[in-house]
Amino acid sequence: MMRSAGRFPGALLIVMLMAIGSGCSAPDELSPEQTAALEQRVRERWQTIIDRDFGATWEFETPTYRSVFPKRLYRYKFSYGVEWELTGIDVLHYDARAAVASVGVRVMTKPTKPTSAASKAIGALPVTVREKWMLIDGEWWHSANN
Repeated sequence: MMRSAGRFPGALLIVMLMAIGSGCSAPDELSPEQTAALEQRVRERWQTIIDRDFGATWEFETPTYRSVFPKRLYRYKFSYGVEWELTGIDVLHYDARAAVASVGVRVMTKPTKPTSAASKAIGALPVTVREKWMLIDGEWWHSANN
């Protein structure tokens, strides 16, 4: 009897630690408020792209990215030969441990100056861009490392 009683506190401790550990893990789903905040940040960032205000687009990158990649060079990542129209945003997945969301951004794209009869005939094309967004200190930031 004495021997099994000595093991009980250890088993109880393990069960308690497991319960505490599972209670501390973040849910792998965003709340409606978190989802709305993420979608708003995505929408605001894409508006800067649509407006061709790439300096403002840079402001949505993670603080770490902005600390090493200057704004003056960032604008060269984008093409002035394409027009975009935002048509939808889908939060595809959220990894709570990494605080990273995968987002599908649906846009219509068309060349600003069609260079051929084919590009004129095709017109705007629907494209889904997959983006990674990171939650840092309560704010959503676009990750340039998609």
